[in-house]
Amino acid sequence: MPWNDKFEGMPVEELQNFQLEKLRETVAWVCERVPFYKKQLDEKGVKAEDIRSLDDVSELPVTVKNDLRDNYPFGLCAVPMSDVVRIHASSGTTGKPVTGPYTAGDIELLGECMARNFWAAGVQPEDVVQIAFGYGLFTGGLGFHEGATHIKCAIVPTSSGMTRRQITLMQDFKSNALCCTPSYALTIAEKAEEMGVNLRELPLRAGIFGAEPWSVSIRKEIEERMGIRAMEAYGLTELGGPGVAFDCEAQDGLHINEDYYLAEVVDPETLKPLPHGEKGELIFTSLQRRAMPMLRYRTKDITRLRRETCACGRTFVKMDKVLGRTDDMIIISGVNVFPSQIESLLLDFEEVEPQYVLVVRKKGYLDYLTVRVEVKKEVYNAGPDKEAEIEKKIADHIRGMMGIGVRVRVIEPGLIARSEGKAIRVIDERPKE
Repeated sequence: MPWNDKFEGMPVEELQNFQLEKLRETVAWVCERVPFYKKQLDEKGVKAEDIRSLDDVSELPVTVKNDLRDNYPFGLCAVPMSDVVRIHASSGTTGKPVTGPYTAGDIELLGECMARNFWAAGVQPEDVVQIAFGYGLFTGGLGFHEGATHIKCAIVPTSSGMTRRQITLMQDFKSNALCCTPSYALTIAEKAEEMGVNLRELPLRAGIFGAEPWSVSIRKEIEERMGIRAMEAYGLTELGGPGVAFDCEAQDGLHINEDYYLAEVVDPETLKPLPHGEKGELIFTSLQRRAMPMLRYRTKDITRLRRETCACGRTFVKMDKVLGRTDDMIIISGVNVFPSQIESLLLDFEEVEPQYVLVVRKKGYLDYLTVRVEVKKEVYNAGPDKEAEIEKKIADHIRGMMGIGVRVRVIEPGLIARSEGKAIRVIDERPKE
């Protein structure tokens, strides 16, 4: 049974009628209250009453991350600051941070969406939930906290870091669910092995992970090492944080909370809408957010949408796990390469650890890629001949599956920096223009 059967199990036609009503309300709301959107809508000659079907969303202007930075801090806020009860923000490592103001209703929305995520992962009110996302300006820690609060779980707000203590608290507090990035879950698993702690013997049974793309191979690795079901939470700071989409027990795509978010997939070059089943860039319009609604926000995430009957009974449209991001894409020998593709191929080899980085360099006019991946200790200890054998096998596998030549370097276990938050998978050493 879903957390909110009224919407999660709503007939599709009824759900789409609800979305259409909320889309019109949102367009009217931002046109009246946000000068940036009023100007954009006026230039396109679009008014709320012109929207007669969900397909008309393609007539609305798109929003990109630079629009949020250009209007920093609150130029896109649709309510007076007296109505704002919380402000989150991105790290701002590549420029001005992206801010996220919330009304009390927006916080309630966040909690409702994340409660669905937890419930679908099998989390119950009597459970102990350990949240190892960072608490602070980043939306993750407090976003997950809101969802667990909705369900009335006991929350252990460890935040990220201090991995040895995380494991000790799991043992002492008998945590049933862990929330963090998938790369940090692997760090915890690795540290537990060093400590001689068998996570599979603890009460821990569910993990809800997000904030970075991760492959099915990584999911299986986490599940095997920790003895849990590894579930996904998808979201973005620009759309209010986590809770945009979530795994169900089928683990076959993420259900989008369609009563709160209208999803499209478009060609990233032309912005032409693509039908369900075709891969492209994911775009979201928020439907009930009040402090800072987004019209057609370009996520840069590459995926596809599927409208199909799910074994769990939910009627929400599904999105595939994110293949990659258009801004993470590397072009090697004319082939578009995403880190998650390489990751999946690396984990076809039992000799390697799920720790890798992709190093991009330039040779003449061409970009070339070096894959650095840790191998298991017994492989490393076997010496240079064994390393060379594994390097060749991996390089041949990548060439055979993707049609590109890469340089593979296997390295000693533990050399790649472990992540307490989002893992760094790409190092770009090309000269800056």
